[in-house]
Amino acid sequence: MSRSAVFLDEMGVGPLWRLRQGAAPQRVDVVAEAVVASGVAVAPTVLDAFEAVSEVVAELTVEVPVAVAAAAAVTPEPAATSDDTAWFDDAPAPPPAKQLSDAEIAALDWDGLTAAVAKCARCDLCQTRKGVVMGRGERQGAWLMLASSPSRAEEREGRALPGEQGKLLDNMLKAIEIDAGSEVYITHLLKCRPLDEMGQERLPTESESAACRPYFERELALLQPRTIVTLGSMAAAGINPGEKPVRGKVRQLGNAAVVATFHPEMLLQDETGKAKARAWADLCLAKSTHAGG
Repeated sequence: MSRSAVFLDEMGVGPLWRLRQGAAPQRVDVVAEAVVASGVAVAPTVLDAFEAVSEVVAELTVEVPVAVAAAAAVTPEPAATSDDTAWFDDAPAPPPAKQLSDAEIAALDWDGLTAAVAKCARCDLCQTRKGVVMGRGERQGAWLMLASSPSRAEEREGRALPGEQGKLLDNMLKAIEIDAGSEVYITHLLKCRPLDEMGQERLPTESESAACRPYFERELALLQPRTIVTLGSMAAAGINPGEKPVRGKVRQLGNAAVVATFHPEMLLQDETGKAKARAWADLCLAKSTHAGG
């Protein structure tokens, strides 16, 4: 604390003055005159201190108000507004990604196909999906494993037949001497998971299947498999719309042989073993057909 503050505090006056232009010296003089007029006995040293304080303040107020006045003269201006910049709230929504025609999809390579599927909005499933599921595996494989549409787990992981389903399928193929890592490609007819209004899985509509069909056909054209194994009744029915699928019978899709079998998820739930025995017969039929082709 400064000497002047000590003197004022001893008198019970406290800091009555501030550094203001032309005001601080007068304030100290007024205090001093008031003390003298009160008749209170004050030591000469105290009065001397008032005078000393007045002189110091007078010197300070010569330069300080100049800086204060200069700072006060700088009035912040409002941020300039630009006529060519709109507020974000008023800006129009970005246009949706351009949707490719069937002919454009038919000309895509693998990378282009993957990118097109990721931003697809050809049907209303784009509004409810949590993600798309593109095919995986060997893109020059002679075998195609085909399911109908992604499950919850597949949608969450963005991968066809993950976890126990994938392991079971790999073991099934290994049993007929097919290397899943180098000979097999796995995909779906639909790349999005169909849901009803309650958020439950449902069968795809005809319009949804038709909207997604060009993607599957492009996969098929790029892959050119010799043998297709459909996984589950929906895939068996959807691969050739209008044709009734029959297990144990070889059908054709272009140059590829088509054999129907059970989905691995159903086989995981088969406690009797009957479905697994039938699936083994289906795979043996596919293997013999593939070898003869």
